[in-house]
Amino acid sequence: MNAKTRQDVLRMARDNDVKFIRLQFTDLFGALKNIAITLDHLETALNNQCMFDGSSIDGFARIEESDMFLHPDPETFTVFPWRPQNGRVARLICDVHGPDGRPFEGDPRRILKKSLKKAADMGYTLNIGPECEFFLFHTDNDGNISVTTHDQAGYFDLGPMDLGEDARRDICLTLDDLGFSVEASHHEVANGQHEIDFRYDEALKTADNIMTFKLVVKTVAKRHGLAATFMPKPIAGMAGSGMHANLSLSGGGHNLFPDPADPLGLSKTAYSFIAGLMDHIPAITAITNPIVNSYKRLVPGFEAPVYNAWATRNRSPLIRVPAIRGEATRVELRNPDPSCNPYLAFAVILEAGLDGIRRNLAPTAPIEQNLYTMDAAERLKLGATPLPKSLEEALTALEADPLILDTLGAHAAERYLEAKWRECDEYRNCVHAWETDKYLGSC
Repeated sequence: MNAKTRQDVLRMARDNDVKFIRLQFTDLFGALKNIAITLDHLETALNNQCMFDGSSIDGFARIEESDMFLHPDPETFTVFPWRPQNGRVARLICDVHGPDGRPFEGDPRRILKKSLKKAADMGYTLNIGPECEFFLFHTDNDGNISVTTHDQAGYFDLGPMDLGEDARRDICLTLDDLGFSVEASHHEVANGQHEIDFRYDEALKTADNIMTFKLVVKTVAKRHGLAATFMPKPIAGMAGSGMHANLSLSGGGHNLFPDPADPLGLSKTAYSFIAGLMDHIPAITAITNPIVNSYKRLVPGFEAPVYNAWATRNRSPLIRVPAIRGEATRVELRNPDPSCNPYLAFAVILEAGLDGIRRNLAPTAPIEQNLYTMDAAERLKLGATPLPKSLEEALTALEADPLILDTLGAHAAERYLEAKWRECDEYRNCVHAWETDKYLGSC
C-alpha cells in the first residue's frame, strides 16, 4: 500500500467535507493534546508551519525555549466517525520539532522512532499487540466520574448482567470505522471492567492506535452516559486494569521468535529478548507503571504479575509465552498498565530486548508453578525476584539503569524523574481515608 502524501490528505479532507482538523500530539506523561485548525489552514500545517507554546505542555520546554512546531504525519489522517456528517472533524498525529527544524528530543513519539531506528539497523522490526483494559463508571449529578460501577458482571459475562455491553459494542464499531481490526472484546473480572483487543501492528502504529483507542473509549462512553477510566486500580479489593503487551521481532518478512528445533519452540533471539526484559524490568516499571496507583494493581491475589520470572503456560510470572508457535509466536509482557505513555513504554521495552540480544543473555529457567502459592524462600531459590512495590522503588531503579535513561534521553529523563518524584511527595504528604478510618478513633 502506498503511503499517504500531503496531496492525498488535502484531497481526502475536501472529499469528506472536513471543516476542522485536530493536530494531535502526546505529552511526556501520555496525555493527548491537540490544536484545532480549519480546512483553510491545513496546507500551512502540512508545510510544518503550525507553531505552539511548548512551555505550556507538561514536561516539554522551558519558557525561554518555548517555540515549537507540529509536523503532521500524513499517514495518520483519519475522519472521526462520531462527528457530524456536514462539517466533519478529522485528525493528524504530529511529531514535535524545534524552530531549527530538528526533532524535539522530549517528544515521546520521536523517542520511540529513535529506538525503532536502532532495531531496524540490527535488522529487526518490533510488532506489538496490546490488551487494553478499562472501567466504565456512572457520573454524579455534576457530571463528574464516580467509582460506582454500572454492572455486577464478571469475566466473560454477557447481558443482562453486562450493562456495558452496548457501550462496548459501539466502541468496537467506532474503532472499525477508524480502520482498527478488533480481535476480541469482553467483560473483564471486576465489576464495570472491560477489555478490547485489536490486531498487532508495528510498534509506532500500535502506539498511535492506543492513543486513538483511549480517545474513542472515553468519547463513546460519554455518549452512553458513562465515564471511562484507564486508572490501573480504581477500586480496592477488585482486579485492576492492565495493558499486556504481546511482542515479537520480525526480520526479512518473518517472525524471528520461533524455532521448531528448540524444546520450547523458541529461538535464541527470543530467549535473549526475554532475558533483556528481565534484566531491565525494575527500571522499565517506572515507565510502564508510571503512577502511584499503578502499584496498587501490582499486588498478589489479583492475577497481576508481582515477580520477575517467565513461563510458557503459567500466568503468574511477569512474562508468558503463549502456546501458539510459528509466525504467531509472541512474548507477553504482563506488567504494563494503560496509564503509561505507550511511546515511552514501547521504546524502553524494545531497547531492553535489544540489549539482551546484543549481550547474548540467557534467561533463568521458566517457572511453570504458581508463584502466588509459593513462600518467599521457594521463589528466591527459583530466582523469581519481586518487581518494584512502589513508584519510589521503580524510580530509584530507573535512576540506576543507564540503558533506560539513555533511551529516554537527557531531556525527557530529567523532566520525567522530576515530575514523578514530585508525585511521590504529593502522595506521601496526603492523609488518606484509610488512615483516618484506621487511626482517628484509636489514637
